[in-house]
Amino acid sequence: MTDYRIAILPGDGTGREVALEAAKILNTIQENSNYGFDLLDIPCGGQLYQETGKEWEEGSFELCRDEADAIFLGAIGQPGAYLPNGDLAGGSVILGLRSGLDLYANVRPVKLFDGVLHKVHGKFRQIWEPEMVDMTILRENTEGLYYSLLKRASNRAQGLPEYVVPDLAFPDLEGEVVYDPRPISTHGSERLIKMGFEIAKTRKGAPVDGKSRVSCIDKSNVTKGCQLFRRTFDNVADNYPSITTDYGYIDAFTQWLTRTPEHYDVVVTSNMFGDIATDLASVLQGGMGMAGSGNIGDNHAFFEPVHGSSPKYAGMNKVNPIASINSIQMMMDWLGRKNNDDGLVSISKQIEASVADHLKEGKHLTYDLGGNASCSLVGDMISARLAQRLSL
Repeated sequence: MTDYRIAILPGDGTGREVALEAAKILNTIQENSNYGFDLLDIPCGGQLYQETGKEWEEGSFELCRDEADAIFLGAIGQPGAYLPNGDLAGGSVILGLRSGLDLYANVRPVKLFDGVLHKVHGKFRQIWEPEMVDMTILRENTEGLYYSLLKRASNRAQGLPEYVVPDLAFPDLEGEVVYDPRPISTHGSERLIKMGFEIAKTRKGAPVDGKSRVSCIDKSNVTKGCQLFRRTFDNVADNYPSITTDYGYIDAFTQWLTRTPEHYDVVVTSNMFGDIATDLASVLQGGMGMAGSGNIGDNHAFFEPVHGSSPKYAGMNKVNPIASINSIQMMMDWLGRKNNDDGLVSISKQIEASVADHLKEGKHLTYDLGGNASCSLVGDMISARLAQRLSL
């Protein structure tokens, strides 16, 4: 039996509920294959901070760094839970891991499954066609506009002194002035863009024409950081002559993303632009409840649903667990490729197929997809499909 240690960080609100469904998928794999998982439960988040004054127990960061082969996070965010410096309580977890483990790529697949309708004007209807939405967006994850916040969270997670933004002068501005620097480096950009090209090599190409394509999305007509990002993109692209490249400014891209999603195969962009664009892209696949993600570096990775903690739905067993299940699918694929373990890569494909079958049948869907099924029921149904596939 092959064993992997998986850290499970349920977090806040509905994150705790979808984490149960993520663990259910891992347990299904254990029960129906030769793989075993040692699941390490790590309490964390804003709720824990309100109860104990701690975002997570001392040593939790080191446990994730030194003991876990992969990490799953449910969600972070509790109303009214803030640190004395104003940062979100729980930031040491989600942001501390991203920065402290150097998880420089936020990878977000955007795929529309058969059977998923789109809620527009309060009604569910087919807006985009499943065969026309299948892309992966990579967002730089450690630099850019969020650098200072990431650095503060990383230092807290590792017990280091608090990071302080250097003083800058803005002589023409009046009244109180606050600012967040937006540093973008050649190194940070290059490694993200290279990962984008490597991912493109594993895909089938853009839906519209089957061409392998990496699109650089920036604002290089205005900002120096984006000009550096684009120059770096061109330098990396020279090493991948068989892959098509194209470009777009972020403001225009938000229009093209919804009007012609079939054009896109792999997209690379900076931190804040990627944060906004990927949330918009989730609409194409049925909403946040469908959107899984991976925060990936050279040595570590953690996986999480894109949605937040949804405190208004906490405890109602209502939210869609598929984003979390899709995140586990990404985890299995990453572990398999990292460890040259074809068995786990195959299992990741079986998870995706189980999700696809469940959605195509359309009998048990959560409220966000037009149904009334519970979170746990959907998890049960997909787990049962996965068990059946693994037993063949």
